Amino acid sequence: MSEAIWTVYLSGEIHTDWRDRIIDAVDRMDLPVDFVGPVTVHADSDDCGAVILGEEDKPFWRDHKGAKLNAIRTRTLMERADIAVVRFGDKYRQWNAAFDAGFAAALGTPLITLHDESLTHALKEVDGAALAVAQEPEQVAEILAYVIDGTLNR
Repeated sequence: MSEAIWTVYLSGEIHTDWRDRIIDAVDRMDLPVDFVGPVTVHADSDDCGAVILGEEDKPFWRDHKGAKLNAIRTRTLMERADIAVVRFGDKYRQWNAAFDAGFAAALGTPLITLHDESLTHALKEVDGAALAVAQEPEQVAEILAYVIDGTLNR
């Protein structure tokens, strides 16, 4: 097993348990992984700028403040990550997830995308930048096991 602790950035939709499923599977495999990611409490992510720096009269400037604070976290953690996993769901537009996938690609951070087969066509360019495309969170855990310590579960 690798002695290094790998940092894996988990980006994407926040309405399902995909993060927990990956983390649980990786824990069961006893892999040396530290998971990081964006703030996943939607209200906190939206409100952080106004709460910390003061309310704004116009929604644009309110969102602008929050986006800047969230970008500090996202950019810092993404730049430190060994691998980025970006999950796309089918119910909501995930502009942030697409941006994170592009940012990971620009940084040269290995990218794994995670989405249902129904989104394959819509995400063809994003998937083209990924080194792996998974459909289930457990597949991501299996990828991590393989790349971290060479474990291939047959």
